[in-house]
Amino acid sequence: MSAFSAFDWLTFLTILLLTFSLFLVITGAFTAYFGSGKSRKIGVGLLVGGLVVGVFWAWYAGPYNAGTNLVGTIAQSIGVILAAVIGAAAAIGLFLLAIMKS
Repeated sequence: MSAFSAFDWLTFLTILLLTFSLFLVITGAFTAYFGSGKSRKIGVGLLVGGLVVGVFWAWYAGPYNAGTNLVGTIAQSIGVILAAVIGAAAAIGLFLLAIMKS
């Protein structure tokens, strides 16, 4: 796997938008499932918004854009997002463990 520049504008924007859309989908699904009334509608809006952003970016900068290797950028971006989520979850878990034990 070759290294990539996370601060290249296309790579940075792809990571930003994929993270944004992923977490909108996750929080929207959670809110739509567990919410009631108005919050359920907000959850559906978040879910749809996340899907629209993700699909729009994939379509806009998708495989038809010959100037960049988007598949490689998206694959590496998913790895960066996954690492960030695992790191954040570990930190939150450690924080909760420390708070619960005290």
